[in-house]
Amino acid sequence: MPGKIVHFELPSEDTARARGFWSGLFAWSFNDPGMGGEYWLTRTGEGQGGAIHPAVEGKAGMVVYFDTDDIDESVAKVRQLGGTAEEKQPIPHVGWFAHCVDTEGNAFSLFQSDETVVQ
Repeated sequence: MPGKIVHFELPSEDTARARGFWSGLFAWSFNDPGMGGEYWLTRTGEGQGGAIHPAVEGKAGMVVYFDTDDIDESVAKVRQLGGTAEEKQPIPHVGWFAHCVDTEGNAFSLFQSDETVVQ
């Protein structure tokens, strides 16, 4: 469903501490999907989930991923409406994502499911 929140990322200076906080608050469990590096996944509902990962210096705040049926069209629409959007990037066997910023400076991302992605 376009616009549905499908994923979020919580940057953290201490991923173990962050996992403890969110597990304590909502009883979320986290697993390492084996992608390399620290990227701890949790499932929060049907077709929804999130991740905790090490923070990148200079970037703060949660990033929310919104579902779209056509990521290319949505990237173009973000730009047309005055926001900024990076080019789409592959998530092998999962889909596509693109980091964006709205007209007010809020970061968000778009996501399109596509299990045929192999890059």
